[in-house]
Amino acid sequence: MRLNPAAKITHKERWGDYVLLTLESPDIARVAAPGQFLMVKTAPGPRPLLRRPLSIHDRGDGSLDIFFKVAGEGTALLAQKTPAETLDILGPLGKGFDLELGAREAKKTAAPAVAVGGGRGIAPLVFLAAEMKKAGRPLKLLYGGRTLGDIPLKDRLAAAGYAPACSTDDGSFGFRGLVTDLLKSAIAEAPASAVYACGPEPMLEAAARVAAEAGLPSELSLEARMGCGFGACWGCVHRLRTNGRESWVKVCEEGPVVSGGDVVWGEGA
Repeated sequence: MRLNPAAKITHKERWGDYVLLTLESPDIARVAAPGQFLMVKTAPGPRPLLRRPLSIHDRGDGSLDIFFKVAGEGTALLAQKTPAETLDILGPLGKGFDLELGAREAKKTAAPAVAVGGGRGIAPLVFLAAEMKKAGRPLKLLYGGRTLGDIPLKDRLAAAGYAPACSTDDGSFGFRGLVTDLLKSAIAEAPASAVYACGPEPMLEAAARVAAEAGLPSELSLEARMGCGFGACWGCVHRLRTNGRESWVKVCEEGPVVSGGDVVWGEGA
């Protein structure tokens, strides 16, 4: 965990309420892993008091991308930032994705892993896709939203070579229906080796169920309100099942990435 009180913003893109920022932070970028996150101070003063947890969206040469949706006071302030301004960031934090999930089966069948992102949940999956590509492991990316406006990265991802399969609840683009319905369809059409997912809790629950029904291991990036981001405040607990026993764990320490089969649904903080 490293503190960078002056990470320079070098690039910004915005699509309505969705924002991508590139931050110059070599020390944090060097040790970051897919699925980890940053705690970002959104204003220099005392309000908002707490930092905001944001997934590491991608990594460049000494830089980090964050991608988020404006959802409250903190992210609204963050969305107003411009290139050349700086941000106070802490990270990388949390437990990331296991790039070897389902790898044994993948070697036998050449089946790809599948990564499922719902809306802003696509954020950590681009970094995952990049690292999987470097490791030579195929990954199928599924990107869903309520409507076309909720999948703003589709063209950017296609241009980067990730060729996402997209879905919209209203049918305005791609597959008509939930992205978890697209997941079920994709698994039925072709073998898969593992499922990774990030998005709202109902979507994660459905993704874990689809993976389990197909006999596939899954990892989920849980969303949680966080006070500190490193386990001091117990403000981001979720109930997990380990070795047959249920207990409350801190998402910032035990997650945000957890095994889909371990989550006790309906028991978030």
